[in-house]
Amino acid sequence: IARVALDLPLPGLFDYLAGDASETDVGRLVRVPFGRSEKTALLVELVSQSEVPRERLKPLASVLRELPPLPADWQALCQFASRYYHHPYGQVVALALPPLLRRGRLPRRKPAGGQGPVPTPPPPLTGEQRDAVAAIAAARGFAVFLLHGVTGSGKTEVYLHAIEAVLADGGQALMLVPEIALTPQLTARVQARFPDRRLVAAHSGVAEAARAHAFVAAWLGEADIVLGTRLAVFMPLPRLALIVIDEEHDPSFKQQDGLRYSARDLAIWRASSRGIAVVLGSATPALESYHHALAGRYHLLPLRQRAVAQTLPTVRLIDTRRQTLQDGCSIELLQAIEQRLMRGEQSLIFLNRRGYAPVLACPACGWISRCRRCAANLVVHLADRRLRCHHCGFEVYIPRACPDCGNVDIHPFGRGTQRLEQNLASRFPEARILRIDRDSANTPARWQALLAAIHEGAADLLIGTQMLAKGHDFPRLTLVGVLSADAALYAADFRAPERLFAQLMQVGGRSGRHDLPGEVLIQTEVPEHPLYQALQTHDYERHAALLLEERRSAGFPPYSHQALLRAEAPAIEQALGFLSSARALAEPLADEVTLYDAVPMRMVRLMNLERAQLLIEARRRPPLQSFLTRWLPMLATIATPRALRWHIDVDPLEL
Repeated sequence: IARVALDLPLPGLFDYLAGDASETDVGRLVRVPFGRSEKTALLVELVSQSEVPRERLKPLASVLRELPPLPADWQALCQFASRYYHHPYGQVVALALPPLLRRGRLPRRKPAGGQGPVPTPPPPLTGEQRDAVAAIAAARGFAVFLLHGVTGSGKTEVYLHAIEAVLADGGQALMLVPEIALTPQLTARVQARFPDRRLVAAHSGVAEAARAHAFVAAWLGEADIVLGTRLAVFMPLPRLALIVIDEEHDPSFKQQDGLRYSARDLAIWRASSRGIAVVLGSATPALESYHHALAGRYHLLPLRQRAVAQTLPTVRLIDTRRQTLQDGCSIELLQAIEQRLMRGEQSLIFLNRRGYAPVLACPACGWISRCRRCAANLVVHLADRRLRCHHCGFEVYIPRACPDCGNVDIHPFGRGTQRLEQNLASRFPEARILRIDRDSANTPARWQALLAAIHEGAADLLIGTQMLAKGHDFPRLTLVGVLSADAALYAADFRAPERLFAQLMQVGGRSGRHDLPGEVLIQTEVPEHPLYQALQTHDYERHAALLLEERRSAGFPPYSHQALLRAEAPAIEQALGFLSSARALAEPLADEVTLYDAVPMRMVRLMNLERAQLLIEARRRPPLQSFLTRWLPMLATIATPRALRWHIDVDPLEL
């Protein structure tokens, strides 16, 4: 009997007659009949008995023997992800496989070998970089290194030296980055350093055929380096000897739908199971990672000095309570921009809100542009005369008059990147302005063209969202101005201050990375806030200690472990009713876990569905996992409306 994992939202494996399949085929992909069609599955094991009567079993359609079995450690990784995140194993396997293989199609083989650019000699290392490289090289067996380096300290150079050492010993290296936008320039840099090695990229922006080629090249050991986003953590690498995670704090490493996994956490488990080193790099480590380093579970490698620039940028706080802003900008910021324009230097104005304005409103009757499908406002996009929801994509034309009262004097309120671009273009007509957000950089080609324009000096003034906050190195950028950051200080999510600090530290770090000194101007109405005070002195340790003490007092992660049961239905009463029933089933099992009440989510409606959540918390991870294993199968006994859907999120980042 062949037992296979199928891409279905059901737990367990499925039995088929094995036919000519043997033990040597375990771990191979197979084609199996399912309904009126065929599906690709993973052959997990061969057994002699089945709970299904033999006469009801269908035979395997075929075994794909053109490729070897998937490595045992790859299967173990998928099994762990399935257990830990309580997600069907077959769906984990399907997520890990590229779409072509998922459909049972094999890519044509490409010859292995280097891709041939001229080698780039490495720059000389600083003393701190040499110490970090030596510590990583000296590791024997499993070890987690937290490379805590200020912006511009040369963390990438440490990664490259560590990769060089494992390649010299015949190993493979996996490097994860948070954003697709960062991969092209990093790919070019890594390939230039190792021109005789085969590097493959793995992320959702890669075409299907190329993604399948990369997966197979890694699987067969032909690829020496895999560079990708969170999905690349599932690349099969038989000679894997090092994992690097750049910007390890970034929330992009957490998948927010389907299998809700953390690529960083899976990478650490994978390194542990293989007995190899994993390097986590960040200027602003996640509090969980920093807590582990303070406790001695991770090895802390500090990089306190910049590698090229002599000093970190100066950070100035502009108290906007005492002045009238001009189009959202203070006098000091406008003067600083003008000085850079006169000196031929570049400035970046950071506003993490795309569109023209956050909302269109009628002052006569109070109407505002709300999304009809979500509990959110429609954002004004003036260039294409649309009101657009940034959550579900719904859009309508901007009305000529108020839909409720007919008043023609309706106004956009607030400020987005498009409005800021328009205002600064009027203020500095001679400046070459580039706006960089999800609207202007909506294709990979357009994004690369914008980056090229910045590097070539074809832009004087950049207006950008978080797309420009990390990973970029613009030699002539000397000024960063930050607008409208205060709102995150008062967000309901306890992680909001941590994210804001990381975001501002990252975007501020874009300035003064080379010979020219950098300056960061932050407009705020609360300059005395400890977060801004720590930013002004580049004191991550001080800010992290404050946040960790708050988390310890409140019992929040990393001092506890959480899971969220979420439900969505046409009516909020249905979602809350399901969660209340689930809580009732949980109470007899809740020895070492805390069950909170079911509540509506902060954005209660999304895409015409009402959403609610139930938080489960435990001081230790094993009791939480044990509870979830016993509790989740019981939820199938709850009678629910057909349209209701629910899922579990272990270690959630969004509450």
